[in-house]
Amino acid sequence: MQKPGHRRVSAQDRDAFAVLVEEHQVAVYNLCCRMLGDPHLAEDAAQETFLRAFRSRGSFDPARSVRTWLLSIAAHHCIDALRRRARLAWLPLGDRPLAEPGPGPEAALLQSETEAELRRLLDRLKPDERAAIVLRYWHDLSIEEIAEVTGASPDAVRTRLYRARRRLAGSDLPSAGAEAGEWRNEPRAV
Repeated sequence: MQKPGHRRVSAQDRDAFAVLVEEHQVAVYNLCCRMLGDPHLAEDAAQETFLRAFRSRGSFDPARSVRTWLLSIAAHHCIDALRRRARLAWLPLGDRPLAEPGPGPEAALLQSETEAELRRLLDRLKPDERAAIVLRYWHDLSIEEIAEVTGASPDAVRTRLYRARRRLAGSDLPSAGAEAGEWRNEPRAV
């Protein structure tokens, strides 16, 4: 039996596809924000992602996850955009919507400083490494899911994550603590 999301992808009914958009718009927008660093560019990229998905819905493979398929379209679009850009300006990496009330002044300052450091660190990474890191640690995708999203082999994803972790672990990120140690203790990809 086909999953409801799969039926929405292949449906000719725009209303059914609109439900699919509602279900996945936050994840797609957040990925685009993290990758592109600009809310307006991220909005455009998210819209382009869903437009491309709607146009190619006939070629959707029901064996795939709808979420992974949409994130794949978004990641490829963002990587292409990043390759065209000479310099990146990153947005805060939190999942908190912009309209939601924020933390108090001290917490906001600490969060702002941490996010600025994260932006600086992520700017050092190549677009494919950045995509792997964002998909792994902000979207919690497995190696296999990242490979599916990016079109790379699982070994290539492991290598990208390893290289990116090495660069990030060598940096002084205020809140990296245990995570940096975990990165260093993971097996090496060959």
